[in-house]
Amino acid sequence: MAYDDDTSLGHARGRPGRGRRRRRGGPVRFVAWAVGGLALLAVLVVAGYAFYLQDTVSDNITHEDLKADRDGVITIAPDGARQPAGDEEGDDGTDATGGDAGTGDPADGGEAEAAEDEQDAPIVGEDGQPIDVTGIEVPVSVPERDPSSGDALNFLVIGTDSRDLSVERGRSDVIVLMHVNDERDRVDLVHFPRDLFVPIAGTGGSSKINAAYAYGGAPLLMQTLQPLVDVPIDHVVMVNFESFKAMTDAIGGVDVQVTEAGGGFSAGVQHMNGEEGLRFVRERYSLSQGDISRGERQMQFVKAVMLKALSRETLTNPVRLANFVDAATTNLTVDEDLRVGDMRNLGFAMRDVRGGDVHFWSGPWCGIDSHPVAGSIVVMAESQMAELGQHLRTDTMEDYRDDVSPTSGFSGGC
Repeated sequence: MAYDDDTSLGHARGRPGRGRRRRRGGPVRFVAWAVGGLALLAVLVVAGYAFYLQDTVSDNITHEDLKADRDGVITIAPDGARQPAGDEEGDDGTDATGGDAGTGDPADGGEAEAAEDEQDAPIVGEDGQPIDVTGIEVPVSVPERDPSSGDALNFLVIGTDSRDLSVERGRSDVIVLMHVNDERDRVDLVHFPRDLFVPIAGTGGSSKINAAYAYGGAPLLMQTLQPLVDVPIDHVVMVNFESFKAMTDAIGGVDVQVTEAGGGFSAGVQHMNGEEGLRFVRERYSLSQGDISRGERQMQFVKAVMLKALSRETLTNPVRLANFVDAATTNLTVDEDLRVGDMRNLGFAMRDVRGGDVHFWSGPWCGIDSHPVAGSIVVMAESQMAELGQHLRTDTMEDYRDDVSPTSGFSGGC
């Protein structure tokens, strides 16, 4: 461990049967993922790099019971609230959350998919019919931690389109499991497609994974995700898309290597500001693999932000650095157990992390299907999900491989 005097973000001293890899020297580094990951890792590393910013971070961050630890039970209450109808589309043709209001070819069902996005996917029983889950109480449970994982940490990062979480929870367009290894020199980011069809914890039914958030907020999403990978989630982080735009603008925009044209973006290197970046990472209707391709775009964008944030022009510019930290932590909500001091200590422990130490994965899937009630769904590759869980559980992600999830098209070995 890099911080032997503090165990507030750890679970065990050392790791049985595994040696420590030698640390590399060098300046403070940080990495990030899409919305929440960028915000969290900005706090982690910059808090370790610039202690004087702690007051700003503390003032910006909101703490809430995102894991339902306080009550030990989650009462399902669907969030039917949406943004006011008169404010759904802006003058520039974008919707209230920054996406293309007219994106999608009607001939390809784009309009139908867009309308489907505005509704929470129903939870369906084994007979494929919707079930009423309102008022169901789901007990909070946590998988046992494998001793071989040492002090490895798992963060659930949620990006939401809600403008005010105190009013409505909105939709969870970004769902990422961030695994920080025991040695604090590797980060694995697993993006779960929002349409991944999974069992919803405590309901006896299944739906798209983001329905867990719609029906029970972050606590139900956490309880739904944990059994899929059979690892405990240590902390939950939420941020809205306004912070995403502000973070990008705070560092002067970024240059993104676009590998697939679509949604108004040409292939090749494109410079994007915050508004353009938000449209880029939310587009899916015009892309070859839909929601899967959107996840890949998010990876492309975060790499661009990572490189710019790591650059000398950012790290050696106190004003730009302070603006970035302020943007990253504004509208950031974390669970009650994640304190700013803990983030600072973890950031210091991760000071040697470089871009090559961050690895991106997609939640294992094997095809796209159309459910008669739930609509378009991403089919989970169950055996590969179990394989992912095994490597997360034992903190051996350096050995993980996914040869099941399709790299092109929509069909695999389901």
